[in-house]
Amino acid sequence: MRIGLDVMGGDFAPKATVLGAIMALEEIPSTDRIVLIGQKNVILNELAENNVSADLFDIVHAEEIIDMHDKPIKAMSHKTDSNLVKGFSMLKNKEIDSLASAGNTGAMLVGALGSVGAIDGVLRPCLATILPKEDGRKSVLIDVGVNPDSKPEHMFQFGLIGSIYSEKVLGIPSPKVGLLNIGEEEGKGNARCIAAYELMFGSTSYNFVGNVESRKLFKGDCDVFVCDGFVGNMLLKYTEAFWRVMYKRNLVDDYMELFNYELYGGLPLLGVNGTVIIGHGISSKLAVKNMLLQSKQVFEARISDRLKSALSHTK
Repeated sequence: MRIGLDVMGGDFAPKATVLGAIMALEEIPSTDRIVLIGQKNVILNELAENNVSADLFDIVHAEEIIDMHDKPIKAMSHKTDSNLVKGFSMLKNKEIDSLASAGNTGAMLVGALGSVGAIDGVLRPCLATILPKEDGRKSVLIDVGVNPDSKPEHMFQFGLIGSIYSEKVLGIPSPKVGLLNIGEEEGKGNARCIAAYELMFGSTSYNFVGNVESRKLFKGDCDVFVCDGFVGNMLLKYTEAFWRVMYKRNLVDDYMELFNYELYGGLPLLGVNGTVIIGHGISSKLAVKNMLLQSKQVFEARISDRLKSALSHTK
C-alpha cells in the first residue's frame, strides 16, 4: 500500500507531519510506503534534523501550499502546483491508495469531489467520528464538520451512511439510528430537525429509533447519532476541550483517555470513491502517526466499496 501524506497541512506542519511519518514507519509493514507530498527541501531538512534517511520515504515535490486561510475552490483551481492538488491527482491516478491531511478541510472536500468524486447516489460526503460508551461499546456521530448547512435529505442519508459504517466497521448488526435533538418527542427541534425526522421516520433503509438527546451520547442503546455538521463539529470540539481540562487536572482514567483525539488521528471522509482521511488542524506528531495508521485501516476495510455496494441496493 502507498499511503499519501500532505506534509504542509496543519498548524504544526511540517515538523509534526514529518515526525509523525517517522513514527509510523515503526508500525507499518516494510511492504507499505509512505509518500510525503510538499516542498521537497523542507521535507529533506526535517528528515536530516532527525537523522532519518530520505530513502525510507517517497517524496513528491509541490512548490505551492494550500493553507487554512485559503478559499477551497479558488485555491484548488489556482494553486495547481500545491500539496493538495498534487495529492488528489495521485489519488485519482491510483499512484497512492490513500491521502491524509491535517490541513484545510474545505479544500480536502473540494479536492476529493473533483478527483475521485462522490459515490453514485451520495448527496453529500460526510465525516463520522467514533464515540466511546461507558460500557465499552462504541457509537458513531455523523456529520461532524463537512456539512454545516445540511438539508433534511442530507441528514436522512447521513443516517444510512452512519448505519453502514457502524455495521461494517464496528460490527454492530442492525445499528439503531437516532436523530440528535433537544427532546425525544416527535415534533421537537428546529425546522431542519423536524423535516429530517419526517424523512427518517418509517424508513426501511435503516433502523431509525427516533429523536435522542445529547445526554445519551455515552450511554443508552443508540448506535448512530445523526446531526448536521455545525452541531457535530461543536460537539466534537467540546469533548476534546473537556478531555484537556480533565487531563490538566489529573482526572483522566482509562475511559476518559479514549477521548484523546491524538489516538484516532483523523476521520474518514465517507461517501467518496477513495480513502481520504481528514485530520485535526492542531495535529501533533502522535496524531499524524495515527492518521497514517488509520489510512491503512480504512483502505484495507474497503469502506468506499462497502458503501457503494450498500447504496446500490438501497432505495
